Amino acid sequence: MDLQKQSAPAPAAELRASDADRDRVADILREALAEGRVTADEHAERVEGVLHAKTVGELEVFIRDLPAAHRRSAAPAYTPVPSRPTPGAVPAEADANVVAVFSSAVRRGRWRAGRRLHAYAVFGSVEIDLSEAIFEYQQVVIKAVSVFGDVQIRVPENISLRGTGGGVLGNFEVSPLDSVDSDAPVVYVDGWAVLGNVEARPRRGKLVADILERVQDKVDRKLRKHLGH
Repeated sequence: MDLQKQSAPAPAAELRASDADRDRVADILREALAEGRVTADEHAERVEGVLHAKTVGELEVFIRDLPAAHRRSAAPAYTPVPSRPTPGAVPAEADANVVAVFSSAVRRGRWRAGRRLHAYAVFGSVEIDLSEAIFEYQQVVIKAVSVFGDVQIRVPENISLRGTGGGVLGNFEVSPLDSVDSDAPVVYVDGWAVLGNVEARPRRGKLVADILERVQDKVDRKLRKHLGH
C-alpha cells in the first residue's frame, strides 16, 4: 500500500477522539455545572454523549455554547504535521539497527528512541514498540525493510505518525496519527515490504509525556551529574 496518496492530514474535526480529548471536554462540562451554566440533567446528557463520541468534532458539539470552550480554542488546537521530517533534523546514519534474519528481534520497554532507527526483517520478524520509549528528540525516523518478513511498529496514541513507502507483492501500512499538541513527538516510517509486511499504528491506552519535559529532565540530570563532580 503506497501512502504517498494519503499524506494529507485529516481536518482537526475529523480526527478520532482520544481519552485525553474526552477528559478535556468532561472537565469543561464539570466547570459549567459548577457555575450553573447547565443543569444537572443537561450535564448528565452531555457527558453520556461525550462517552460515545468518536471524533473531535463530535466532542466539540457538547461544549460549543460554553465560554470555556472558546477560551481554550482561541489558539489553533492542531498544527498540521508535514509528511517528511525537517531537512537536516534527522541524520542519515542510524542510531541503532534492529535486524532479524531467519529469526526475531524485539525492541520494547523503557528505551531511548534516538533520531533514526533502521529495522530489517529477512525471513524473520521485528517488533519496534515505542509505547514506553523515552523520546529525546521531537522527530524520529524509522526505516523499515521487510523481505519475506514482518515489521511491526507501535507508538503512543498521543504522538503524530506519518508513513511513506510501498509494497512489492507485500503490504506497507501506516495508520496516520495526529497529535493536538504541536510539541509532541513525530514518528516517520518509511521503507518497503517485498513479499512481506510492514505495519505501524498506535497502541491504545499508551501515552507519551510532553517532549519538552523529557528534554528538560535530561538537562537536569546532566546538571546534577556535573555538580556532583
